[in-house]
Amino acid sequence: MHTVKKHEIDMTQGSLFKNILLFALPLMLTGVLQLFYNAADVIVVGRFAGSDSLAAVGSTNSLNNLIVNFFLGLSVGTAVLVANCYGSRNIQKLHRAVHTAITLSVIIGIFLAMAGFFVARPALKLMGSPEKIIGKSTLYLQIYFLGLPAHLLYQFGSAVLRSVGDTKRPLFFAIVSGIVNVVLNLIFVIVFHMDVAGVALATIISQALSAALTVSCLIRANGVYRLEIKKLKIYKAEMFEIIRIGLPSGFQSSLFSLSNVIIQSSVNTFGPDIMAGRAAAASVTGFVYTAQNAFLHTSLTATAQNFGAKNIKRVKQSLVACLISVTVVGLCMGFLILALAKPILSIYTQNADAIAAATLILTILLPTYFICGIMEVFVGALRGLGSAVMPMIVSLIGSCVMRVVWVYTVFSHYRTLESLFVSYPISWIITTLVHLICFIFLFKTKKKLLTN
Repeated sequence: MHTVKKHEIDMTQGSLFKNILLFALPLMLTGVLQLFYNAADVIVVGRFAGSDSLAAVGSTNSLNNLIVNFFLGLSVGTAVLVANCYGSRNIQKLHRAVHTAITLSVIIGIFLAMAGFFVARPALKLMGSPEKIIGKSTLYLQIYFLGLPAHLLYQFGSAVLRSVGDTKRPLFFAIVSGIVNVVLNLIFVIVFHMDVAGVALATIISQALSAALTVSCLIRANGVYRLEIKKLKIYKAEMFEIIRIGLPSGFQSSLFSLSNVIIQSSVNTFGPDIMAGRAAAASVTGFVYTAQNAFLHTSLTATAQNFGAKNIKRVKQSLVACLISVTVVGLCMGFLILALAKPILSIYTQNADAIAAATLILTILLPTYFICGIMEVFVGALRGLGSAVMPMIVSLIGSCVMRVVWVYTVFSHYRTLESLFVSYPISWIITTLVHLICFIFLFKTKKKLLTN
């Protein structure tokens, strides 16, 4: 029997529900803490630099996610491959996968930093960013892009740790780097009056710290996933497997981001105050999404490990446990935040119009946000079974295409925030139902293959 080392969680052994909670809770706390620190960017700039600066920072999120999430999809490919190798005890292939992934992250990060720096302003213009804030938006985005090599290195390294069940040490890294981010935010913005540039600089410094801690952890690891700098290279077979799973996942993430870019462009037509409200609401809903998203990674890891171990029954059990968990978390967080919406939003901004807009958005989204979590759990399970194209296509039709059509049909006739943001819960419901059908089909197919 495989000996589980310290920090590892083997989803193929022991109590499944216990392992899922042990895996998901630190991951959930990590995500929420990171959002707290990211929210510090928005809060500090909103309270000490004004609504225009808040709108400038908030308006870059959709574009940033569109570009970065595509390549972060490859980290999903890393997670699936490493978890599958861990479950099947293929140590040699696992070693090659880890070193390929880390090398890829550095190469992609450098490319994105260079390309993103130059496309920032033209892209913001295409989104219809108001002239009043486009200068600040461009500056923030350019500085942020320069930190992408460190950001991707951290994400790929964390994917390796998650794949073997280690979610506790990434939590510690998030705490340390997050504290640094908050302190630097306050120093750069309040003391040195650096405005959006100070917020962006604090972000990339904290990301560099996260990357350094993660790489150091992998180098010092005594497990099968240990990183050896001298052996860093791209192994073609493992690279193609990472791309096979990761590229469609990246497309899927980008498709969500693309629909958000279109939504953001529509929000921009309402002016800076509403843009600021949208930025605050997005930050708040981000806490719910990130907590739920922990179960996507939990579902992915549990599915990939057990599928690698050819334990198809445990695959189904892990999905059920993740669905129950994400529903409870989504409902509890959604209604709690909605009840405290105005006090929470007042932390971000004192602008009455911005708070009113943000409250309206939260009222539409939060009661149904758990459906988004259920949708994500199915995505994790499908990826864990080795399918990335299927959830990508479903997401393209159910979320991206549907929201784009909604903007150019319903919203074009009823130009209100209500008509714009109701497209989210509708798209979640449709996409979730299709993902359920896809999982049932794929599960039966994989079961037949393993039992024959």
